[in-house]
Parts: sequence; structure tokens; C-alpha cells
Amino acid sequence: MKHDSWLAKKIASGDFIVTAELLPQASTAIPEIEAAISFLGNSIAAVNVADNPHGPVLSSLAGSLVLVKAGMEPVYQIVTRDRNRIAIQSDLLGAGALGIRNVLCLSGHHQTLTGSPESANVYDIDSIQLIAAVKQMRDQGVLLDGTEIKGVFPVLIGAVANPDMNPLELNILRLAKKVEAGAEFIQTQAVFDVEAFERWIEQARNQKITENTAILAGVMPLSGYQDAETLRDHYMDLSIPDSIIERLKKAGDEGAQKKEGLNICLETIRKIKKMDGVKGIHILSGGKEKLVPEIIASLD
Repeated sequence: MKHDSWLAKKIASGDFIVTAELLPQASTAIPEIEAAISFLGNSIAAVNVADNPHGPVLSSLAGSLVLVKAGMEPVYQIVTRDRNRIAIQSDLLGAGALGIRNVLCLSGHHQTLTGSPESANVYDIDSIQLIAAVKQMRDQGVLLDGTEIKGVFPVLIGAVANPDMNPLELNILRLAKKVEAGAEFIQTQAVFDVEAFERWIEQARNQKITENTAILAGVMPLSGYQDAETLRDHYMDLSIPDSIIERLKKAGDEGAQKKEGLNICLETIRKIKKMDGVKGIHILSGGKEKLVPEIIASLD
């Protein structure tokens, strides 16, 4: 099916792509999310709306609609942690009806890493099965049980990858399965170990994966060494080298550490841009959307 998303057109153009993350809050105040949107500007190809990454917040579906109304293109995120296949397909149909044209499929952090550790997880289907389900809905026009979908569902399908997951061979195998299932773009988790990422993207090139999907490398500005240590200790899938933490410590006071964290992010971007097989970056601002314009300005 022909895509009509701006992100799909940017991928087809071959231009270097920039997407960014928007972290909704536990709020019904639309002006708050509109204020965050104001920092993102028009140079962003699309904006991800996180799906309850740390506990209950404004839904990704509602946040994506706010973006549509603001004239920006959302990437609707949907995790399998919180919904069974009935709820997932229902929300996807809702996204299609609301004009949302990009979907990112992921499992989501385990509930023990959120503010609601007592919550039951669902995981009725995994992220690869979710990708395949979205592709079936789009290309065959039917739900998982064969029910015909009335209307079109022209979405661009995305997935997430963790370049730091070991062993590398199994990491690449899982990435290949996501692309085979239908993932047309991949947004990676934040890259801090550039050498490890380079080995990962080299293997993805060798397996021809980069020819069949658009890989956007995740980048994140760190606020300081304590921020880095907390992320590394809390989220075991994030690999932040000791050298980066020491560099942040040596920077000085809180303000100096923030500046150094931004400098590290910009240096990482410059290195990533030189790597074959990388189609763009995905800015994981961690709720610091006001830093996005400075990051984008550095790309020129």
C-alpha cells in the first residue's frame, strides 16, 4: 500500500532524517504538550509520542492527535506490555481513523521499571508479532481474526533496536526478524558507546538489513554524571561507558555538566553521520525538548 506519511517521503528521498521524542506527562492540560511541541520546530520529520514509558501519562494516541492538530507528524508508539491483541488492534484502528500515519511497535520497559511496579504485564504478543499484525492490517486489510477492515490503513511501520545487546549475532538476528516482519524504519536506543554501535551497524550492513529499512540512531543529551549513572544502573539495556561518566564528573558544577552532556551528544551525532547505513538520528530528549533546537542547529 502506498504511504502518505511525511516520514515515509523523507526516507524515500534519501535525506538525512531527524526525528525526536515527546514525553507526555500525567496531565490533561493540552497547553503543556503544545508548549513542548513548540520547541521541536519544522525541521523534525516526525515526533514520537511515548507510550507510558515510566507509568501512566497522557496516552500516545491522544498526544499524537494533538500533534496532528498542530500540523506536525506523530509517530504513535504502542507497547505490548499493557494491552492484549484486542485492545492493540482497536487502538491501531483508532489511530488510522485519526489520520496518524506512523506506528512504532515495541514491547515496552518491564512494569518494575515504571512507577507502577505492582501492575500486571500482558505481553499477549511480542513486538515482532505486533509488527506483523500491523503489516497484515495495512497490506491485507484484515484484522488478526480475518475480519475485514473498512477503509484504508496506510501506516509506516517502525520498530526499536538495542545496538548494545549481546551477543551481537543474536542481536542482528532479532533485528533481521523485525525487518522481515515488516519494519520499514528502526529507531535505536540511545547510543553512548560509539565503537560498539559502529560494530553493530557494520553487521547490519553485511546482512543487507540497512538496504531494507531506515536505521535512525538514538542520541540523548545527558544532564550530568548522576543522570548517567542512574540511567545505566536502572536500565540494564543502556550501555554508558565509564569514560563518559568520568568526563561529566570532571566538567564541574551542574551547569557545566549539562553543557558537557550536550557536547557529548553532538560529538556522537557527528561520528554517527559518517557511518554508512545510518539514515538519520532519533533525539531522545528525556523530556528536555527545549534542547532539541540546539541539537538540530549543530547538524548544519
